[in-house]
Amino acid sequence: MQARGQRAELEKIIQRKVLANGLEVIVVENHGVPLATIEIDVKNGSFTQSPEYEGLAHMYEHMFFRANSKYPEPNQFWDKASDLGAVFNGTTQEERVNYYMTVPAEKLADAVQLLATALREPLFRRDELERERQVVIGEYDRNESSPFFALSRQMDAKLYPGNFSRKDVIGDRQIVLTTTPEKMRTIQQKYYVPNNSVMIVAGDVNPATVFGLVESELGRWSRGTDPFATDPIPPIPPLQKSEGVVVEAPVGAVTVQIQWQGPSVGQDPKSTYAADVFSDVLNDPQSQFQQRLVDSGLWQGVGVNYYTLNHTGPITISGQTSPEQLREALTALYGEIAKFDSPGYFTSDELEAVKAHRAVTSAFDRERASGFAHTLGFWWSVASLEYYMGYVDYMAHQTIADLRAYARRYIVGKPHISGVLIAPEARQALKLAPNDLVMTGTR
Repeated sequence: MQARGQRAELEKIIQRKVLANGLEVIVVENHGVPLATIEIDVKNGSFTQSPEYEGLAHMYEHMFFRANSKYPEPNQFWDKASDLGAVFNGTTQEERVNYYMTVPAEKLADAVQLLATALREPLFRRDELERERQVVIGEYDRNESSPFFALSRQMDAKLYPGNFSRKDVIGDRQIVLTTTPEKMRTIQQKYYVPNNSVMIVAGDVNPATVFGLVESELGRWSRGTDPFATDPIPPIPPLQKSEGVVVEAPVGAVTVQIQWQGPSVGQDPKSTYAADVFSDVLNDPQSQFQQRLVDSGLWQGVGVNYYTLNHTGPITISGQTSPEQLREALTALYGEIAKFDSPGYFTSDELEAVKAHRAVTSAFDRERASGFAHTLGFWWSVASLEYYMGYVDYMAHQTIADLRAYARRYIVGKPHISGVLIAPEARQALKLAPNDLVMTGTR
């Protein structure tokens, strides 16, 4: 498949309409199986959270499938969904919350109606809030039992100083334990408005039918004030200095993470395309990066990733090595990082191979209607549907110069946070201090 022409292909299968109240409706026809997925995405998530609301975007997600004006008793919504044969769930991320339901295609109208009522008219019963609060705390407890959770939180706190609540999806335990229906209602009134939401319907459906159903169920939903016009989210301040983080736990191998603040897809979209090609090239087993670090035996594995967000997604290099090789492995890794913007570090053949691979994986993603709905919802929320429609095409235009420019702007010589997860006895033997993890010469 050519790594070009994605927009033309997508335009054949995607139809869009914006209702008078601002709700966007996206329909993707896929008649492969007689199923339909209905997804609602809202531009909410941890990025909107002040400290006193830390974790409540996620708490709201848990309340979505509970009592509403049409199904006011506990478990009534679940019983109705079961009658439809529905599989449903929701997720909360940094910059989107989504709710989705897959049903037999002939149940489409019932499913749209069920989700529309939950979206417009939640009750936030205190008894249900208390039960869901305990479910969320259970999630917190499970996460907290993992040493990787501690490493991630400590690194996020340093990578986004003063803005941790805007990256903390799971939330603050005390805030979750003391939340109220009134706080849920505040979130609803501010963010759960049609002009801040999209409904995506994918599968064995007819677009005209879908548009009619959504207009009938949600066309009278009152437009709200644009939450980001009246109360704009401030940009994440640039990281000013490099720091190290050491987390001790009874582990064998040493886990290493190095993170930088990456580009904003809203402010610097060109760099986000370069970031993905850059990561793909370095993750290729045949790259000199992998050969020098993994094939040499210094690292058991190393991966590179950029997480696309509007509000400063992280660039992450992570890997595992042994305690005995940690210092040598870090020196070798930092040696590679220093060369990321050097002539000859990337080749044209490497670029073309990863571009073609990304085009193929994007095409496969479209084959499964439910997964494709999630993909569209994510990109609609953090960037725009326009960004996604041109994604593979823009990727195909990336050059070696673009990759070098991206590395120079965001990685090489830039402030970073370096963290390790290591056994206490191994740390003691190495006399490892946080400052030992920081690459020298950063600015």
